Amino acid sequence: MIRFENVHYRYPDSDHDSLCGVDLTIEEGSFVAVLGHNGSGKSTLAKHMNAILLPTEGRVLVDGMDTSDEAQLLPVRRTVGMVFQNPDNQIVANVVEEDVAFAPENLGVPPAEIRERVDNALKTVGMYEHRQHAPHLLSGGQKQRVAIAGVLAMQPRIIVLDEPTAMLDPQGRREVVATVTRLCREKGMTVVLITHHMEECIGADRLIVMSYGKIAADGTPGEVFSQVELMEQAGLDVPETTRICWDLNKAGFSLPLDSLDVETCAENLISAMH
Repeated sequence: MIRFENVHYRYPDSDHDSLCGVDLTIEEGSFVAVLGHNGSGKSTLAKHMNAILLPTEGRVLVDGMDTSDEAQLLPVRRTVGMVFQNPDNQIVANVVEEDVAFAPENLGVPPAEIRERVDNALKTVGMYEHRQHAPHLLSGGQKQRVAIAGVLAMQPRIIVLDEPTAMLDPQGRREVVATVTRLCREKGMTVVLITHHMEECIGADRLIVMSYGKIAADGTPGEVFSQVELMEQAGLDVPETTRICWDLNKAGFSLPLDSLDVETCAENLISAMH
Protein backbone atom coordinates (compact mmCIF):
# COMPACT_ATOMS: atom_id res chain seq x y z
CA MET A 1 0.00 0.00 0.00
CA ILE A 2 2.87 2.39 0.78
CA ARG A 3 6.34 2.19 -0.73
CA PHE A 4 9.36 4.37 0.02
CA GLU A 5 12.13 4.17 -2.59
CA ASN A 6 15.49 5.66 -1.50
CA VAL A 7 13.71 8.60 0.16
CA HIS A 8 15.79 11.52 1.39
CA TYR A 9 14.25 14.61 2.96
CA ARG A 10 15.93 17.80 4.11
CA TYR A 11 13.99 20.58 5.82
CA PRO A 12 14.58 24.11 4.50
CA ASP A 13 17.49 25.81 6.30
CA SER A 14 18.76 22.48 7.65
CA ASP A 15 22.28 21.25 6.94
CA HIS A 16 21.47 17.55 7.19
CA ASP A 17 18.84 15.08 5.92
CA SER A 18 16.00 14.12 8.26
CA LEU A 19 15.42 11.00 6.15
CA CYS A 20 18.50 9.31 4.73
CA GLY A 21 17.76 6.90 1.88
CA VAL A 22 14.73 5.15 3.39
CA ASP A 23 13.47 2.02 1.60
CA LEU A 24 10.23 0.69 3.07
CA THR A 25 7.12 -1.23 2.02
CA ILE A 26 3.95 -1.34 4.14
CA GLU A 27 1.51 -4.15 3.34
CA GLU A 28 -2.24 -3.72 3.12
CA GLY A 29 -4.13 -4.67 6.29
CA SER A 30 -1.07 -4.60 8.54
CA PHE A 31 -0.56 -2.81 11.86
CA VAL A 32 2.86 -1.16 11.76
CA ALA A 33 4.34 0.75 14.70
CA VAL A 34 7.19 3.22 14.12
CA LEU A 35 9.27 3.92 17.21
CA GLY A 36 12.03 6.47 17.69
CA HIS A 37 13.39 9.19 19.94
CA ASN A 38 12.73 12.87 19.24
CA GLY A 39 14.50 13.90 16.05
CA SER A 40 14.81 10.32 14.77
CA GLY A 41 12.79 11.04 11.61
CA LYS A 42 9.65 9.13 12.52
CA SER A 43 7.23 12.07 12.17
CA THR A 44 8.97 13.16 8.96
CA LEU A 45 8.39 9.62 7.67
CA ALA A 46 4.68 9.84 8.61
CA LYS A 47 4.18 13.17 6.82
CA HIS A 48 5.48 11.63 3.59
CA MET A 49 2.70 9.03 3.67
CA ASN A 50 -0.01 11.46 2.56
CA ALA A 51 2.09 14.11 0.80
CA ILE A 52 2.25 16.67 3.62
CA LEU A 53 5.98 16.48 2.83
CA LEU A 54 7.47 15.47 -0.53
CA PRO A 55 10.86 13.74 -0.89
CA THR A 56 13.95 15.83 -1.60
CA GLU A 57 15.21 12.73 -3.41
CA GLY A 58 13.58 9.36 -4.18
CA ARG A 59 9.85 8.77 -4.28
CA VAL A 60 6.88 7.61 -2.21
CA LEU A 61 4.09 5.55 -3.78
CA VAL A 62 0.65 5.20 -2.18
CA ASP A 63 -1.35 2.40 -3.80
CA GLY A 64 0.80 3.00 -6.89
CA MET A 65 0.31 6.80 -6.88
CA ASP A 66 3.43 8.98 -6.78
CA THR A 67 2.92 11.55 -3.99
CA SER A 68 4.98 14.11 -5.94
CA ASP A 69 2.40 14.09 -8.77
CA GLU A 70 0.12 17.08 -8.07
CA ALA A 71 -2.70 15.44 -10.02
CA GLN A 72 -2.68 12.58 -7.48
CA LEU A 73 -2.73 14.76 -4.35
CA LEU A 74 -6.45 14.41 -3.56
CA PRO A 75 -6.58 10.66 -4.31
CA VAL A 76 -3.52 10.15 -2.10
CA ARG A 77 -5.09 12.06 0.79
CA ARG A 78 -8.37 10.20 0.39
CA THR A 79 -6.42 6.94 0.60
CA VAL A 80 -4.31 7.94 3.63
CA GLY A 81 -5.98 9.65 6.58
CA MET A 82 -3.79 11.42 9.16
CA VAL A 83 -4.33 11.85 12.90
CA PHE A 84 -1.97 14.21 14.76
CA GLN A 85 -0.75 14.78 18.32
CA ASN A 86 -3.20 17.44 19.45
CA PRO A 87 -6.89 16.54 18.90
CA ASP A 88 -7.89 20.16 19.60
CA ASN A 89 -6.18 21.13 16.33
CA GLN A 90 -8.38 18.69 14.36
CA ILE A 91 -11.73 19.41 16.00
CA VAL A 92 -13.54 22.21 14.18
CA ALA A 93 -17.20 22.04 15.27
CA ASN A 94 -19.16 22.60 18.50
CA VAL A 95 -20.95 19.24 18.41
CA VAL A 96 -19.21 15.87 18.08
CA GLU A 97 -21.27 14.51 15.18
CA GLU A 98 -20.94 17.80 13.25
CA ASP A 99 -17.18 17.61 13.63
CA VAL A 100 -17.09 14.06 12.24
CA ALA A 101 -19.31 15.16 9.34
CA PHE A 102 -17.03 18.08 8.39
CA ALA A 103 -14.62 16.26 6.05
CA PRO A 104 -17.21 14.19 4.12
CA GLU A 105 -19.29 17.36 3.64
CA ASN A 106 -16.26 19.06 2.10
CA LEU A 107 -15.75 16.03 -0.15
CA GLY A 108 -19.29 16.45 -1.49
CA VAL A 109 -20.66 13.22 -0.03
CA PRO A 110 -24.51 13.08 -0.21
CA PRO A 111 -26.25 13.93 3.12
CA ALA A 112 -27.78 10.47 3.63
CA GLU A 113 -24.38 8.85 3.19
CA ILE A 114 -22.77 11.40 5.52
CA ARG A 115 -25.26 10.43 8.24
CA GLU A 116 -24.37 6.76 7.80
CA ARG A 117 -20.63 7.43 7.73
CA VAL A 118 -20.76 9.59 10.87
CA ASP A 119 -22.76 7.03 12.83
CA ASN A 120 -20.52 4.16 11.73
CA ALA A 121 -17.33 6.08 12.50
CA LEU A 122 -18.51 7.08 15.98
CA LYS A 123 -19.61 3.53 16.75
CA THR A 124 -16.26 2.19 15.56
CA VAL A 125 -14.32 4.38 18.02
CA GLY A 126 -16.84 3.89 20.86
CA MET A 127 -18.06 7.50 20.87
CA TYR A 128 -21.59 7.15 19.42
CA GLU A 129 -23.27 7.88 22.76
CA HIS A 130 -21.36 11.20 22.86
CA ARG A 131 -22.48 12.31 19.39
CA GLN A 132 -24.51 15.29 20.71
CA HIS A 133 -21.84 16.41 23.19
CA ALA A 134 -19.58 19.45 22.94
CA PRO A 135 -16.04 18.28 22.09
CA HIS A 136 -14.40 20.67 24.58
CA LEU A 137 -16.17 18.85 27.46
CA LEU A 138 -14.58 15.49 26.55
CA SER A 139 -11.43 13.96 28.02
CA GLY A 140 -8.20 13.98 25.98
CA GLY A 141 -8.62 10.32 25.00
CA GLN A 142 -12.24 10.91 23.95
CA LYS A 143 -11.26 13.95 21.87
CA GLN A 144 -8.61 11.92 20.08
CA ARG A 145 -11.14 9.17 19.35
CA VAL A 146 -13.45 11.83 17.85
CA ALA A 147 -10.52 13.04 15.72
CA ILE A 148 -9.98 9.44 14.56
CA ALA A 149 -13.71 9.15 13.76
CA GLY A 150 -13.43 12.31 11.66
CA VAL A 151 -10.70 10.65 9.60
CA LEU A 152 -12.64 7.36 9.36
CA ALA A 153 -15.67 9.22 7.97
CA MET A 154 -13.54 10.00 4.91
CA GLN A 155 -13.23 6.21 4.44
CA PRO A 156 -9.46 6.05 3.90
CA ARG A 157 -7.84 2.66 3.32
CA ILE A 158 -4.85 3.63 5.46
CA ILE A 159 -4.77 5.58 8.72
CA VAL A 160 -1.49 7.12 9.90
CA LEU A 161 -1.36 8.35 13.49
CA ASP A 162 1.54 10.70 14.24
CA GLU A 163 2.14 10.42 18.00
CA PRO A 164 -1.62 10.54 18.75
CA THR A 165 -1.09 9.79 22.45
CA ALA A 166 1.69 12.33 23.13
CA MET A 167 -0.66 14.72 24.98
CA LEU A 168 -2.78 12.08 26.74
CA ASP A 169 -2.75 10.53 30.21
CA PRO A 170 -2.21 6.73 30.51
CA GLN A 171 -5.96 5.98 30.34
CA GLY A 172 -6.36 8.10 27.18
CA ARG A 173 -3.34 6.39 25.62
CA ARG A 174 -4.83 2.95 26.29
CA GLU A 175 -8.17 4.03 24.75
CA VAL A 176 -6.54 5.29 21.56
CA VAL A 177 -4.21 2.29 21.12
CA ALA A 178 -7.13 -0.12 21.69
CA THR A 179 -9.17 1.79 19.09
CA VAL A 180 -6.52 1.70 16.37
CA THR A 181 -5.75 -1.96 17.10
CA ARG A 182 -9.43 -2.78 16.61
CA LEU A 183 -9.50 -0.82 13.33
CA CYS A 184 -6.82 -3.12 11.96
CA ARG A 185 -8.01 -6.42 13.45
CA GLU A 186 -11.76 -6.03 12.88
CA LYS A 187 -11.99 -3.59 9.96
CA GLY A 188 -8.91 -4.72 8.03
CA MET A 189 -7.51 -1.18 7.82
CA THR A 190 -3.83 -0.55 7.27
CA VAL A 191 -2.63 1.24 10.42
CA VAL A 192 0.68 3.07 10.91
CA LEU A 193 1.23 4.24 14.50
CA ILE A 194 4.10 6.68 15.14
CA THR A 195 5.12 6.72 18.80
CA HIS A 196 7.92 7.07 21.31
CA HIS A 197 6.12 4.82 23.85
CA MET A 198 7.46 1.28 23.51
CA GLU A 199 4.43 -0.30 25.22
CA GLU A 200 2.19 0.97 22.40
CA CYS A 201 4.15 -1.15 19.91
CA ILE A 202 3.75 -4.54 21.57
CA GLY A 203 0.46 -5.44 19.82
CA ALA A 204 1.63 -4.42 16.32
CA ASP A 205 2.36 -6.89 13.52
CA ARG A 206 5.58 -5.08 12.76
CA LEU A 207 7.86 -2.64 14.53
CA ILE A 208 10.16 -0.21 12.70
CA VAL A 209 12.77 1.67 14.73
CA MET A 210 13.98 5.00 13.33
CA SER A 211 17.30 6.52 14.36
CA TYR A 212 19.04 9.53 12.78
CA GLY A 213 16.81 9.40 9.69
CA LYS A 214 17.42 5.72 8.96
CA ILE A 215 15.65 2.45 9.72
CA ALA A 216 17.66 0.92 12.57
CA ALA A 217 15.50 -2.19 13.02
CA ASP A 218 12.48 -3.78 11.33
CA GLY A 219 10.67 -6.95 12.40
CA THR A 220 8.05 -8.24 14.80
CA PRO A 221 8.01 -6.45 18.18
CA GLY A 222 9.52 -9.55 19.77
CA GLU A 223 12.35 -9.67 17.23
CA VAL A 224 13.11 -5.97 17.50
CA PHE A 225 12.96 -5.66 21.31
CA SER A 226 15.24 -8.73 21.59
CA GLN A 227 18.03 -6.54 20.16
CA VAL A 228 18.60 -4.81 23.50
CA GLU A 229 21.97 -3.29 22.65
CA LEU A 230 20.72 -1.91 19.33
CA MET A 231 17.71 -0.35 21.09
CA GLU A 232 20.00 1.27 23.65
CA GLN A 233 22.16 2.68 20.83
CA ALA A 234 18.99 4.22 19.36
CA GLY A 235 18.27 5.87 22.72
CA LEU A 236 15.30 3.61 23.44
CA ASP A 237 14.32 1.24 26.23
CA VAL A 238 12.87 -2.27 25.96
CA PRO A 239 9.86 -3.78 27.79
CA GLU A 240 10.49 -4.75 31.41
CA THR A 241 9.99 -8.43 30.57
CA THR A 242 12.77 -8.29 27.97
CA ARG A 243 15.03 -6.37 30.35
CA ILE A 244 14.60 -8.95 33.15
CA CYS A 245 15.39 -11.86 30.80
CA TRP A 246 18.36 -9.95 29.35
CA ASP A 247 19.82 -9.33 32.82
CA LEU A 248 19.26 -12.96 33.87
CA ASN A 249 20.92 -14.21 30.69
CA LYS A 250 24.00 -12.18 31.57
CA ALA A 251 23.99 -14.09 34.89
CA GLY A 252 24.02 -17.45 33.11
CA PHE A 253 20.40 -18.17 32.19
CA SER A 254 19.25 -18.90 28.64
CA LEU A 255 15.86 -17.21 28.40
CA PRO A 256 14.12 -16.10 25.16
CA LEU A 257 13.96 -12.32 24.85
CA ASP A 258 10.90 -12.14 22.59
CA SER A 259 8.28 -12.91 25.26
CA LEU A 260 6.78 -9.46 25.75
CA ASP A 261 3.78 -10.29 27.93
CA VAL A 262 4.17 -10.92 31.66
CA GLU A 263 2.46 -14.33 31.65
CA THR A 264 4.74 -15.86 29.00
CA CYS A 265 7.81 -14.34 30.64
CA ALA A 266 6.78 -15.86 34.00
CA GLU A 267 6.26 -19.28 32.40
CA ASN A 268 9.72 -19.12 30.85
CA LEU A 269 11.24 -18.15 34.20
CA ILE A 270 9.48 -21.05 35.97
CA SER A 271 10.69 -23.49 33.29
CA ALA A 272 14.24 -22.22 33.65
CA MET A 273 14.17 -22.79 37.42
CA HIS A 274 13.38 -26.49 37.08
